[in-house]
Amino acid sequence: TTRCRRGRELARQKNLKKQSDSGKGKRGTRLSAAARKDSESMQQKQKKADEERRDK
Repeated sequence: TTRCRRGRELARQKNLKKQSDSGKGKRGTRLSAAARKDSESMQQKQKKADEERRDK
């Protein structure tokens, strides 16, 4: 019975590692897309602020 438990534990650990590795790429892509969106909006806000400063 000890061998069975150890085998199950190893299989569980391997499966968890596989799941976390496969999900990393997807999460990274989503985050980078959101980060790009934030970056673009911040750049637009900065341009507006610069233009307002020039106008004054």
